[in-house]
Amino acid sequence: MFPTRPETGDGGAGVGEHVRRAGRAALCASVTPARIKGMAHDSTVLAGRPFPLGAHPEAGGVRFAVSAPPAEAVEVCLIGEDGSEERVELPERTFGVWHGLVPGVTPGQRYGYRVHGPYDPSRGLRCNPAKLLVDPYARRVEGKVTDLDAALGYLDDPMLGPPSPVDTLGKVPLSVVTSPGGPDTGAKPEVPFEEAVIYELHVRGFTKRHPGVPEHLRGTYLGLAHPAAVEHLVRLGVTTVELLPVHAFIDEPALVRGGRHNYWGYSTLSYFAPHPDYAAEPGKEVEEFRTMVAALHAAGIEVVLDVVYNHTCEGGPDGPTLCYRGFDAPGYYLHIAGGGTLDITGCGNTTEAGSPQVVRLVTDSLRYWTTEMGVDGFRFDLASTMGRPGGGWFDRSSALLTAITSDPVLSRCKLIAEPWDATGDGYRVGDFGVQWAEWNGRYRDTVRDFWRGFTGVRDLAYRLSGSSDLYAGDLRRPWQSINFVTAHDGFTLRDLVSYNDKHNEANGEDNRDGTNDNRSWNCGAEGETDDPAVLSLRARQARNLLATLLLSTGTPMLTAGDEMWRTQGGNNNAYCLDDETSWVDWKLSDEAESMLAFARRVISLRATSPALRQPEFFEGRSTPDGAPDLVWFRADGEEMAETDWFDEGRRFLGMWVDGSTSLSRTREGELVSDDSWLLLLHAGADPVPVVLPGPEYGHRYEPVIDSTTADGAPATPGAFTPGSTLTLPAHCLLLLRIPG
Repeated sequence: MFPTRPETGDGGAGVGEHVRRAGRAALCASVTPARIKGMAHDSTVLAGRPFPLGAHPEAGGVRFAVSAPPAEAVEVCLIGEDGSEERVELPERTFGVWHGLVPGVTPGQRYGYRVHGPYDPSRGLRCNPAKLLVDPYARRVEGKVTDLDAALGYLDDPMLGPPSPVDTLGKVPLSVVTSPGGPDTGAKPEVPFEEAVIYELHVRGFTKRHPGVPEHLRGTYLGLAHPAAVEHLVRLGVTTVELLPVHAFIDEPALVRGGRHNYWGYSTLSYFAPHPDYAAEPGKEVEEFRTMVAALHAAGIEVVLDVVYNHTCEGGPDGPTLCYRGFDAPGYYLHIAGGGTLDITGCGNTTEAGSPQVVRLVTDSLRYWTTEMGVDGFRFDLASTMGRPGGGWFDRSSALLTAITSDPVLSRCKLIAEPWDATGDGYRVGDFGVQWAEWNGRYRDTVRDFWRGFTGVRDLAYRLSGSSDLYAGDLRRPWQSINFVTAHDGFTLRDLVSYNDKHNEANGEDNRDGTNDNRSWNCGAEGETDDPAVLSLRARQARNLLATLLLSTGTPMLTAGDEMWRTQGGNNNAYCLDDETSWVDWKLSDEAESMLAFARRVISLRATSPALRQPEFFEGRSTPDGAPDLVWFRADGEEMAETDWFDEGRRFLGMWVDGSTSLSRTREGELVSDDSWLLLLHAGADPVPVVLPGPEYGHRYEPVIDSTTADGAPATPGAFTPGSTLTLPAHCLLLLRIPG
């Protein structure tokens, strides 16, 4: 253990010279003396201010401030272009924040921190000045972990062994001082949630194979900003892109040792720095990210980030010491008695949502991306952990969740929770607070089960109409249900109708990784086939799923490439495959062209039909025609009776939606009316005769969307009269307009 320093207080008192000597002695005992440069700045370093945290150019230098309450001394290490190091001890500690203004330092300076203090794994304390640490508030990071063993903070055993004396300079990433500002990010589109169509994409994978994007820009922020990429989004009709993690991340030790790479990015190193590998020009990631946001905003498209505040790249106690662990492990991570970490994320560590340090880190990060980087909203990975301070029961009013929703800046953002974690208690769909939208896993499972013929229609009716059973009692709106049938995690749309089982052999884990609960149906053959009947059924099933998603009340989320018939070969966990398996394929087959045309047709219809995206829950309120605002029908044209809902063998459901009282509004707040609609869904394996509702529901039924055709155009374009009978083929969706 490093020597314990005398108590100096925490109210801003300077560090005494005897304490400086003790700190340097501990440092010299563990770091090669040849790497220690002179402390030329000691006599001129000013105290500066503790907040805001990070490295900020000011007053002819840079003010450094980092939170490290257990520390006995903190040195900022300035790294030269030749790899040389100059250490400057921060002179002041206020509220556990070590800070100092170092003159002569300019933007572009690479730096890190060395922290002196207690090393006591039994208490979770792991200060080790041999480990050069990334600034938790760094706006840029540079470099990678090149020596995993050196990055470990311990020798032999993480709980019982001594601290590692191996210096990590040159073997771990560095922080970089940045200037504030950059390219203008443009006016935020502020798309009303009820009008939003979210498109989840990977910055690298979306354009890596795009022929219209110059090769040197493919897979980068500027690639996504390119007109060819933006045009696809605009023509498709999406309003909001949700980017898989763009916070700077690194590969986990297990992946590195196996020669693999973390493609998805759920292994965060820095919550302020854009991932450097997505920059077309190294070192320009901040500017290029802002340029990307500006290009999307100019097209009327919002940018939502998938953020991973529930865990970091450092893993469990046996993982590397790169940042947070070295400053204050108990302040950042959940711990158990004896110094071990509590893992409710499945990733080795869990951030401590009840810690003031974590609350400040998360909210500061979110505000930075919102105000400085132009971002419009956030999707929070494993968000249930943020409501479980101390790892206890979920509390929607926890300090962290409340801090986010009560913040005057963040409360205006789109806030989307992934309402579960890696434990049973963490599954909290419908339990988040009033300002939160949620990924609705219930929607995904129910719609998949219905179209593969595994469930009746009782739960389906809730999902089609906005999931009022989950959200209506909490002052929330239907659009706070983020509806989806696929996401990055799981099968693509094509694979969902082509595989019964996962095929993850390429991941190097003997097909053990990834969920076995896919709720998929291969339509008669596993994987690729030339059988025309199977191929036809697969395409129809995909159109059924896609149309159901886009025509349901709530906010739809599509996965990039699904509209172009993308496959991952049955891999439902391609997190480590940075190759053609994961990248969007822009060479469109005939099937892909048809699926794209179908998606465009349905999205366009949704955008121009307020009744299909209502901002309020259906309540059975009377319409001007005297009928309720929502009516459910059987195939015989009669309304569903109470007992009908409990028939698990029922495979048909009709949904009549009144458009005259849709409660949708213009951007100025004026109510707008719409035509009424009849949605017919038939998941049965045989055709079914359907009697259309009587004249009290409309005088004319016009087919608009038909899943039996390749592009969704009605197979029978003529109108039907009330009470007439039409025959729906097996596995079919039909949408009819009833003019007002």
